[in-house]
Order: sequence, then structure tokens, then C-alpha cells
Amino acid sequence: MIAAAQPDSLPTPSFDEIAPAVWAWVQPDGSWWINNTGVIAGDDGDVIVDTCATAQRTQAFLRARRRAHRSDTPIRFALNTHQHGDHTYGNSQLPESTVIIGQRHMRAGLATDTVICGCPPFWEPVPQWGDVSLRLPSVSFDRSMELHLGDRIVELHHPGYTAHTTGDAVAWLPAERVLFAGDLVFNGVTPLAFMGSLTGALQSLDWLREFDAEIIVPGHGPVIERSGIDDALEAIADYYRYVQNAGQQGYLLGMTPLDAARTAGLGDYAAMPDAERLVLNIHRHYADMSGTELDIIAAFADAVSFNGGPMTSNL
Repeated sequence: MIAAAQPDSLPTPSFDEIAPAVWAWVQPDGSWWINNTGVIAGDDGDVIVDTCATAQRTQAFLRARRRAHRSDTPIRFALNTHQHGDHTYGNSQLPESTVIIGQRHMRAGLATDTVICGCPPFWEPVPQWGDVSLRLPSVSFDRSMELHLGDRIVELHHPGYTAHTTGDAVAWLPAERVLFAGDLVFNGVTPLAFMGSLTGALQSLDWLREFDAEIIVPGHGPVIERSGIDDALEAIADYYRYVQNAGQQGYLLGMTPLDAARTAGLGDYAAMPDAERLVLNIHRHYADMSGTELDIIAAFADAVSFNGGPMTSNL
């Protein structure tokens, strides 16, 4: 394990080799804006999976890569698993020669991102991105594509439907049976599908099981080894079903999403980081049931109300 230097106020990430020449960069505690990334080494260059929310955290990740790996190895490709800023804002910290790849809906979504220009005051402290700028993938795909790093193959796959977002992608190493799942998987952190579909997010868990992975790197939270994969995926499924039930009952009774969340309560999920995401997820379910567009600002305002104040940012 290689620990990266961070300010004392920030948890210490780790850079662990999870398969031969495959590393996971895990940032505790995995809450708002604090994601995981990865490095997949090849004979003629590397693939990285996602960047981080801030310039500081992305540079810490890149330094850890250089210390653990050959410092002169180029980063040939970078996959963005979806459009959210905690996985993409660090793109501009990568070498200009790096080819950034994303699913086509992911690229379109990131192109309209305005949060990078100034984050709304829904979090405390308000995230400071640092020296980052919007950098979109230069290569996009629809359902799947393959990257070849010498003899190593990295498969990129989209589930074929909206799940966490419209443009989710996973990186699959068939020889090593390692799956970088992005935010289709939250491990020990409250799941989120407010910019996607609760139904699709649930369906994607069965899709992930079909890979029969030995190791899953979630978008947030600790790496999951074979013996814990079924339980981890079922825990996520249980949460989404809890949200669906709460949303269904509230919708039928004519409640607002905020009142539906307050009526349901957090139940067994009260101790999980970012528990106020219940409100955002119920907003998503209401939008799906009514066939209307999600009002993102209203959803976040309700989450702040539910939380009793701004949501916690540990950046």
C-alpha cells in the first residue's frame, strides 16, 4: 500500500495492487466528491479509470501511480465511467497525449456541466476544484469497445440502458477478472441514481453479476473481493428497493418527495455516509413515475432541508 501525502484534514487514500500490474486508488471515506480511480498497466502504456474531483486529488493519484509504477510509462488512455465531476474534473490534469474515452451519452452530459464553473452552495465547505477545466472525451462509444495494451485487453461496456446515469461504463479485465464498476456500485456509501433510473440501477446489478468478477472496484468505498461481491450487490439492491417503496407510497398519497423521505425515514441506512441522498433518489423516482424532467435544483434544496443544513464535503 502506498499512502499519498494529503493535508491533515483529509483522509489518506491508498494505491493498492489488486491484480498483477493493476491498481486501485481508493479515497476514504467515499462520500460526496471523493471517488475511486484505477490504473491498468500494459507493455506500451497504461489505462487509467477515472480522474478525481479536484486538481489536488488528481495530482496525488498521478504521483502515487508514478511511485508504484514505471515513472516514464505514458498514460495512453483514460476511461470516464460516467459524467459526474468527481470522476471527470481531473481530466484536464492528464497529459495532452492521453486519449480520453467515454460512452457517448456520458460525453454529451459532461459537455453541459456547469458545476465546474462554480459549485452551488449545497455543500459545506463548498468544493474548491483548483486548476481544472472542462476536458471532454475525444473518443466515444455506444455499447462496447476494446483497448489493447500489448497482450493485455481492457473491455469497456455500457449496460445498454440508463442506470446511475445515461452513460455509465465499466472497465473489464477478462484475464484478471477485475471489474472497475464506477458508480454502478457504492460500497458502504449511500447509493445514488438521481441522474439516472432506479429501475435501471437495480437492473445493472444483475448485469454486473454476469461478469463473474473476482474483484470489483466500486466508484466509492472499499474494493470488494469475490467472497463479498454477492452481499455488496444485494445491499445496494435492498437500498434501491427501499427507495422505490418509499417513493411509491409517497407518490400515491400525494406527498412531496421531501415529505415522502421524512415519512419513510432512513431506517437501516441512517449511519451510511450521505444518507440525505434518500431525498434525491425519491425525486428521481417521482420524475420517472410522472414522466417529467427531474428538477435538479429543487431536489438538492430538499436534500439540504432534509439534512438540516448543507451537505458535508470532505474535500
